[in-house]
Amino acid sequence: MDLATFVQTFANAVISSSIYALVAVGLALSFGVMKMANFAHGEFFMAGAYVVYVLYGIAGYPFVLAVLCAVPIVALMGLAAERLIFRPTRDNLLAGFMATAGLSFILQVLAGRIWGVGLMKRIPTPIMGAVDFAGAHIGSQRLVILPVAILTLVALWLFLNRTRQGKALRAAAQKPEAAALQGIDLNRMSALAMTIAGASAGLAGALMAPVTPVTPYMGHSVILMAFVVVVLGGMASIQGAMIAAVILGFVITFCTTLFDGVIATMVGVGLMALVLVVRPQGLMGRETV
Repeated sequence: MDLATFVQTFANAVISSSIYALVAVGLALSFGVMKMANFAHGEFFMAGAYVVYVLYGIAGYPFVLAVLCAVPIVALMGLAAERLIFRPTRDNLLAGFMATAGLSFILQVLAGRIWGVGLMKRIPTPIMGAVDFAGAHIGSQRLVILPVAILTLVALWLFLNRTRQGKALRAAAQKPEAAALQGIDLNRMSALAMTIAGASAGLAGALMAPVTPVTPYMGHSVILMAFVVVVLGGMASIQGAMIAAVILGFVITFCTTLFDGVIATMVGVGLMALVLVVRPQGLMGRETV
């Protein structure tokens, strides 16, 4: 691997890590509060991309406005999923699993019926140009993703650690029974967690819309990596998800460059299995939410 290829791969790894982190922290947060995995989380990512496709690619609104609209729209989808699916099935894990799997299928079919199943939507790049460094050619649009993701993750960290609602959310994720005894409304915390999860996944999808084909099934690979990140970092651990996202982003990107995407996915899953053998609770453990 020459220097130019290394720099290009390194830059792609940083961007991939930021997207994995945006998607995974919402998944980890919602799991921590509800103790139930959301298998439709990848479709929230897909929905964010389609919002940008409709508002920016078709209607011609500014890209920034389209991204800003995608966040609350998908956040409301997360809130609706909590009210209609997660809350009624909270005490039945099998029912919750089937319901979220069904929601995933419904959202895919709905997107396919509206915009076409086999058609990949290409969105015009809003930020043209590129940065050349050490022979590598890094698109300016990709460079925008990193600061937005970092600012979002910092804002989420500050919310969870510096605000009353954020601390209540962390308490509900750590020990829901104790939190309920302290007067924390678990239903409200579940709704808040799913709203944040939807918003973060929608933002990730919106940011990636101009640099990747938009399809009804684009959430498949993202949700797989998000689950690997959450398990690797520690179920329900926000800090663990961020650290694992960086590790997995670099491993997957460099393996893809050196070999191919299939081997990269196998290596990622294998890394998760290895960590679980050595440390079953994940890198950070559940207690670090």
